[in-house]
Amino acid sequence: DNWAFLYAQRLALKQELPLHVCFCLVPKFLEATIRHYRFMLRGLQEVAEECAELNISFHLLLGYAKDTLPTFVAEHGVGGLVTDFSPLRLPQQWVEDVRERLPEDVPFAQVDAHNIVPCWVASPKQEYSARTIRGKIHAQLPEFLTEFPPVVHHPHPPSCPAEPIAWEACYSSLQVDHTVKEVEWATPGTTAGMAVLKSFIAERLKSFSTHRNDPNKAALSNLSPWLHFGQVSTQRAILEVQKHRRNYKDSVDAFVEEAVVRRELAENFCYYNENYDSVLGAYDWAQTTLKLHAKDKRPYLYSLQELEQGTTHDPLWNAAQLQMVHEGKMHGFLRMYWAKKILEWTRSPEEALQFAIYLNDRYELDGRDPNGYLTLLSLCPAGCLWSICGIHDQGWAERPIFGKIRYMNYAGCKRKFDVDQFERRYAPTR
Repeated sequence: DNWAFLYAQRLALKQELPLHVCFCLVPKFLEATIRHYRFMLRGLQEVAEECAELNISFHLLLGYAKDTLPTFVAEHGVGGLVTDFSPLRLPQQWVEDVRERLPEDVPFAQVDAHNIVPCWVASPKQEYSARTIRGKIHAQLPEFLTEFPPVVHHPHPPSCPAEPIAWEACYSSLQVDHTVKEVEWATPGTTAGMAVLKSFIAERLKSFSTHRNDPNKAALSNLSPWLHFGQVSTQRAILEVQKHRRNYKDSVDAFVEEAVVRRELAENFCYYNENYDSVLGAYDWAQTTLKLHAKDKRPYLYSLQELEQGTTHDPLWNAAQLQMVHEGKMHGFLRMYWAKKILEWTRSPEEALQFAIYLNDRYELDGRDPNGYLTLLSLCPAGCLWSICGIHDQGWAERPIFGKIRYMNYAGCKRKFDVDQFERRYAPTR
């Protein structure tokens, strides 16, 4: 279920050449910890096994792509290179670095297998809101939301087999924090991810439209870790969920809105706004209102360590933070509340954004993702710029600290769901 993979095989079949799949294992990536690397590597083991069954060589290259891939291309006589797409700054730089080092006669193609409608096709500019991009995406879904052709058994074997991968030895190449442990509820890999999708459709889809904003209800897809690491395709999830539209129209429509429109809106923002992780990326009205209220007296001030340990005065916030620390996933509704309170309890909007992104990227299995910088969905990571800087939102009634940024408080959460029940579930004593 990967259009870049499919395109690469199509080229190889046309030229009657072997197909190689390479993954460049970088020693560190933003705030990723061993929690994220183990999830990713265990999923890649499944990919390697599938490739072997298809007569396709899988190579795990240790190091940055610019240092490993051009050498691989030269040594194996590779005639063409195909890569996937990410709108984030570092992956974009990786692609550019490889392009500069490739021989001139080796074509290099990039395929947006991450989105359903390719990011640069959905819109040629940064969109203001979901309202402005929704129609553009839906108009192009008939062309792009199609069933995948299969990856076939490759008839052209390589001249020499791929070197065996010492999976456990790969961990010694990493320069990441080993103190953030793996989570128990999420098994890596496509097989496990597809099982989660199947259970969502069978057990939770029916209540997705009505209960997805209640942290005490089992109504979410829980797919975001597998979607983030490419172990399950968003397109596959939509194709499967849409088969049940007759029975659960409202839930299916809500899922498509979140998994397609809102998710691809975040990709659009990161692709077209170079300041996607900074207050400078906010709209002018938001930057103005945050600056006007930057010196407002805060009712509480917490350090990054206090926030990370969940030791604030607010038991709901602490419970949400501890859910993220222990489970690698915070409920979508609470991610809004969580990020907005960081704005209220830190010295400046810049510090709030820095802390929120750090915590999200360090603990969330689906962190370090375009959705983490922007949108806030039950499917996707914490929307730091939506919550703190008002991206894709509107100005609201002015108040201290927040200015015109949308406000949330504890009393509002109590009106939405049983706050006491959630707090008991994630009490600090666990």
